[in-house]
Amino acid sequence: MFALPVAALIAHSGIPGSGPFLATGLFLAGAGAAFGAYTMKDADDPLRRRTGIGLRVVAGGCLLVATAIPFVIRPGPAFHRPSTAAHLTIVSPRAGQVYSGNPALVPVRLTLAGGKVVPLTSLHLVPNEGHIHLYLDGKLVQMTGLEAEISAVPGSHTLLAEFVAIDHLSFEPRVLASVRFDVRG
Repeated sequence: MFALPVAALIAHSGIPGSGPFLATGLFLAGAGAAFGAYTMKDADDPLRRRTGIGLRVVAGGCLLVATAIPFVIRPGPAFHRPSTAAHLTIVSPRAGQVYSGNPALVPVRLTLAGGKVVPLTSLHLVPNEGHIHLYLDGKLVQMTGLEAEISAVPGSHTLLAEFVAIDHLSFEPRVLASVRFDVRG
């Protein structure tokens, strides 16, 4: 009866490797209780008979909890973002470049060193694989590869490109590149 509270206490203790240790300990305790119950199965004394029944219950509980521990105790979610060695550069547009149109079509070309743009989305994060997000004046306008075309109305604009992990969230630290350009109508 004490096995479940003890298992929960150890599971949430943060002790590395406590899950397998706990499961093994409970399995051994259950096996010991089962052996004790077996030795008392034909006891004539009512107290020994009740003890044997109690040991069977303890053995079953220990074995049940020991079997469930690997499914209950597992690594928690990652609370930190992955890092990457990748470096992102905006080749086009160049700083201060002027485009014409209302709206203007602005070609975007990027280089990515130390990283790889991949088409898949996953929660299994790989440090140097991800996607490109393009923000125009703080608004997400495209999720793309290393080449794209964006539409911009007349005025001064800031283009921000970010290399993000394959779950579409930022690396830590963020991998950013930005440039200011103008559009004349």
